[in-house]
Amino acid sequence: MVDADQTFVIVGGGLAGAKAAETLRAEGFTGRVILICDERDHPYERPPLSKGYLLGKEERDSVFVHEPAWYARNDIELHLGETVDAVDRTAKTVRFGEDGTLVRYDKLLLATGAEPRRLDIPGTDLAGVHHLRRLAHAERLKGVLAALGRDNGHIVIAGAGWIGLEVAAAAREYGAEVTVVEPLPTPLHTVLGPELGQIFAELHREHGVRFHFGARLTEIVGQDGMVLAARTDDGEEHPAHDVLAAVGAAPRTALAEAAGLELADRAHGGGIAVDARLRTSDPDIYAAGDVASFQHSLFDTRLRVEHWANALNGGPAAARAMLGRDLTYDRVPYFFSDQYDMGMEYSGWAPPGTYDEVVIRGDAGKREFIAFWVKEKRVLAGMNVNVWDVTESIQQLIRTKAQVDTEALANPRVPLDSLVP
Repeated sequence: MVDADQTFVIVGGGLAGAKAAETLRAEGFTGRVILICDERDHPYERPPLSKGYLLGKEERDSVFVHEPAWYARNDIELHLGETVDAVDRTAKTVRFGEDGTLVRYDKLLLATGAEPRRLDIPGTDLAGVHHLRRLAHAERLKGVLAALGRDNGHIVIAGAGWIGLEVAAAAREYGAEVTVVEPLPTPLHTVLGPELGQIFAELHREHGVRFHFGARLTEIVGQDGMVLAARTDDGEEHPAHDVLAAVGAAPRTALAEAAGLELADRAHGGGIAVDARLRTSDPDIYAAGDVASFQHSLFDTRLRVEHWANALNGGPAAARAMLGRDLTYDRVPYFFSDQYDMGMEYSGWAPPGTYDEVVIRGDAGKREFIAFWVKEKRVLAGMNVNVWDVTESIQQLIRTKAQVDTEALANPRVPLDSLVP
């Protein structure tokens, strides 16, 4: 069958789906490409939603992956505001839209992403309770933070992960009062461990953020539909005009599960199980982005990565695999964050319990350093803070799995490249 007779369907209008569509055309695919998005906005990138766009430093148009005219120009059949409600693997069809449109596919890519986890407590139906995942959420929250800043208002943030901390930084820049409630002893505890989590806690405290560690929200108190306070399980009550639930995201696997595709277990983050070519248990169905759980050869485990770079690289990799290209998706996980005057980049995978020590290279007190998570003198992950143009070297150290002299690793006078075999 020639390309022109084939139909490739992409479900999910985020960065992974949009870049997959772009790659199919760039690789010369001449068949039908159908991109189905459940949002009414054109595909966009998510990092600005908690960074530049939320702060009012980036325009709305800057978040979109392509200009709207790009899709028609590249013969991408774009369906906005349409939900796929069924995949029939036997008939090789997807059903979507209110009228139940059926489209047959030769290859299918599921790039359905993730959705914010909800707080299962009283008061979440109040008008001042927010989530941050979609462009519409960011638009609303931007107005809320600006109003809180003008009126000396208070926001309580449930969760000290990346979204919670980035919104806390934005809220303080607007002038709002901020309290962050987190059940673990430091921010980013399960991502960076206590050593680096404490550095982020100090950064935010210096900018006026109040932390309440070791506690969870149990109730959001309101009156006349508006938020008044947030209560925690240790009996504390925090004044609040608004509350942000930043307690993580869950992969959107319902469509895959209903279709009978294999899912990853919760111990590995859930998601749709795929192989190193991003292929699911059905050889004609692929998955990429936040929803995909792939076997990573470098770390010898199954990973589900919820970061921008994974969508940016995973979408094109899946597209090439759909075209029959021989590939192994083994990118080193990467993400970045900007909070106040501190910028950072993280490469690798080293959750607590997987490393022996954290080696600091530079001055952590001045927040100009690189942290390395090391096991048996092998670098598992590295995070550069206000130190730039070192990501490639860090990733090379991770990829080689070579043992390094930790004293040399900690010494800024020793070039990083000299440590790479």
